[in-house]
Amino acid sequence: MMLHSLRLRIVWTPLLVLLLAAAATGVMAGQYPMAMSDVMWTLLRGLGLSDKVVDNAATLDAVIWNLRVPRTVAGALVGASLAAAGATYQGMFRNPLVSPDILGVSAGAGLGAAAAIFMGLSMILVQALAFAGGLAAVACVYFISLSVRRHDATLVLVLAGVAVGTLLGAGISLLKILADPYTQLPSITFWLLGGLNTITGSDIPLILPCLAIGLVPMVLMRWRVNLLSLSDDESQSLGVNTLRTRIVFIAAATLMTSGSVAFTGIIGWVGLVIPHVARILVGPDFSRLLPASALLGAAFLVFTDTLARTLVSIELPLGVLTALVGAPFFLMLLARGSRE
Repeated sequence: MMLHSLRLRIVWTPLLVLLLAAAATGVMAGQYPMAMSDVMWTLLRGLGLSDKVVDNAATLDAVIWNLRVPRTVAGALVGASLAAAGATYQGMFRNPLVSPDILGVSAGAGLGAAAAIFMGLSMILVQALAFAGGLAAVACVYFISLSVRRHDATLVLVLAGVAVGTLLGAGISLLKILADPYTQLPSITFWLLGGLNTITGSDIPLILPCLAIGLVPMVLMRWRVNLLSLSDDESQSLGVNTLRTRIVFIAAATLMTSGSVAFTGIIGWVGLVIPHVARILVGPDFSRLLPASALLGAAFLVFTDTLARTLVSIELPLGVLTALVGAPFFLMLLARGSRE
């Protein structure tokens, strides 16, 4: 027991250090060069912990507090949300290939955002329709699964999610064909590729509740995810209402995913790859897997966003970069698992 506790402490400390390092890198790195000391004094002054004024203080305040800090905080929140939702889906459906968009969340949010851009609505309404589209897609999938009772409920839910996601993806393609190629089409395309370039400080109070509300049932009912990894008969024999429990976890994970996608666009691979890495580090117990996935997801997305805006002179789409990093890493995990 002591060795097990020591091993967990050895794992948690590097995860926290990794997240802090990612946040520090995200604040300091960028196209506008800054000395580390200037960044430190600007942060301390903004927090009310110092009165020291550095050179170009106004410019530093604008870059750090209006651009980099909101992006870093949003990246951490979104990465944590997607990774936590991915860990929940994988444990709940007993499938390591399940990701947060398996129930059509991303496709529904994408269709809602594309429709809003096509109608020329404001960015606030684009985010609102994206959020509503993600929730509506999952609700549709759930009601379809309820109407089909002759097959396994989990299998029907996943297959319905794939079918609904494909249908919504066709709707997105139709809107892209009908959109104005000079104004609407680029906006739809860049939104679907995902990114944190539109994040402002006012978005953080809107993203945070989606993460907090979704995490509450996951934390309070974390032990039940372990039981859902068993067969339904075994789970029910242990006193778990599998249908009701899955509804709660699906609602929580969908809320976190929809809230994230509404502000950042579609960012793939975080919810698929990160839970696997966390499972290697802390094991399959969901009470440890959930916080490990959230910490790793936050650090990963902040690091990836920093690369997206510093690798070249133009900002790369974050969704493309997560795929370029996540897909090879996932293949490496598969190769590692086959050797073991």
